[in-house]
Amino acid sequence: MSHPPPPHPPSRIRVIGIASLLWAASIFLSRLMGLVREQIIGRTLGASRQADLYFASFTLPDFLNYLLAAGALSIVFIPIFLQHIERDDEERAWRAFSAIANFIAVAGTIGIAALMIFARPLAALIAPGFTEAAEIDTLVRLTRIVLPAQFFHVVGGLLSAALQARNQHALPAMAPLVYSACIIVGGLIGSSFPGLGGEGFAWGVLAGSIAGPFGLPLYGCLRRGMRWHKVLPLRDPDLVRYLALSLPIMIGFSIVVVDEWIVKNQASYLAAGALSYLQYGRTLMKVPIGIFGMAAGVASYPTISALVAAGKVAEAYALLCRAVRLMLALTFAAQVCLTVAGYEAVYLIWGFFARRFSTVDVQHTADVLGFLCLGLAGWAAQTVISRGFYALGNTWLPTVVGTAVAAAMTPLYVILRQQNGAAGLAVASAVAITVYVLLLGLLQRRRFDREVAARGESLEGVAMLGAALRMALAAALAIGFGLAVRGALLHVLPGTGFAAVVLRAALLCAFSLAAYAGLAHLFGVRDIVELRDVIVHRLWRHAEPVAAEPH
Repeated sequence: MSHPPPPHPPSRIRVIGIASLLWAASIFLSRLMGLVREQIIGRTLGASRQADLYFASFTLPDFLNYLLAAGALSIVFIPIFLQHIERDDEERAWRAFSAIANFIAVAGTIGIAALMIFARPLAALIAPGFTEAAEIDTLVRLTRIVLPAQFFHVVGGLLSAALQARNQHALPAMAPLVYSACIIVGGLIGSSFPGLGGEGFAWGVLAGSIAGPFGLPLYGCLRRGMRWHKVLPLRDPDLVRYLALSLPIMIGFSIVVVDEWIVKNQASYLAAGALSYLQYGRTLMKVPIGIFGMAAGVASYPTISALVAAGKVAEAYALLCRAVRLMLALTFAAQVCLTVAGYEAVYLIWGFFARRFSTVDVQHTADVLGFLCLGLAGWAAQTVISRGFYALGNTWLPTVVGTAVAAAMTPLYVILRQQNGAAGLAVASAVAITVYVLLLGLLQRRRFDREVAARGESLEGVAMLGAALRMALAAALAIGFGLAVRGALLHVLPGTGFAAVVLRAALLCAFSLAAYAGLAHLFGVRDIVELRDVIVHRLWRHAEPVAAEPH
């Protein structure tokens, strides 16, 4: 006889809720600082070849970061670290940390040295459209400045994972803020010397990686009694397990990572500024991805992993689905606003303050942003859905699926770039991530079905796809209504004055969000109401002081 998954204990929901809010606040502030950083780039470099070169200089460093599985450090390491903590063996937990950290440090140092040596010949591979000698020299110089930052990102990621395993989220959540602040400072200094181009930002990246992603979690771990042993036991069982789980992420080229590489590679063939339009648009799109998707994934993963480890697989999947649905409710709302008021958002961030960012640049960036946002829900959802596999100890399937999607979709990028330029690349990106996340969600459901069936339980009544499709339909209709209203509103509030732009954006977002919420409710999406309850009622109830018991 099957039984529905049990309700989640309030304590778990509260832990995830508080952690989610902490990460959401941090990522929101980080994204705001990122927008300030991009605004300074727009003011300093504009949508120019100099900006294109700066953005392209991150391809090799990102590649190294990927090879070292830095994006999966917390996902892979937290279960390893937790199993020793739960056995009350803190000494063994730190020995596991030391074995993995020392291996990563050595591998990272070798990788950085190799890529710095071969940066020039590799430049022709990562950006084949840049052919002038001066452009290649600039790209190589910027790449070599940014490369060493990956050492501190990767080792710092492991330190952050050790803190997150203990539900210590404050310092890891603050690290991106310090990182962004250093880039802003570097950019401001660099803007005083126009001849530096993007070098001020590149040096800020290096300084920020030391102070933020590495320095803050190191301080936190030292306060928690970290013991970093000087050992490199290649046969250590925890290191072997880490490598086994990370290997598919290291050798696979999932669309989640290579999408940006493909876009930059293909955009190098387009006119100057096209790559910048795509990067500026992606920066805006990353705000809701980080606030809603990453925050939900980072905050919920330790609890989901603990439930799986305790054999409560049905409860873990129910929690995962709930996190995805609530996250998507917010993500689709963000898509509505970014699409109907994209021009106003881009203008306020880049065009209003920057002489080198014209209204033509604003329009091109807003157009690209609208097409990129077609994949916004997919980008946000994959940050949570993939963690369901990792909680089950399965890192192969997401990587194999992602690699297959990347291989199958690469010709689409080339074709759409040739036919539609930057807008075509944005559409290809959105299609690729949507295909990936739908396949991943389907395969994940089958995997959890098998797991709970083996325990005599059922996932009946637990789902995410139906609600997601109804939200998508509500968002699409709301965008259509919003764009229709936009055409009329431009006659009433024309121009690019600050007051007109802000008021126009506010009215467009208010109308479109009201339409989205109403349509979602009409289509039976109850997560909108539940989201309100989670954010307001539940957290308010926990915040109330507990009455003293009578003596």
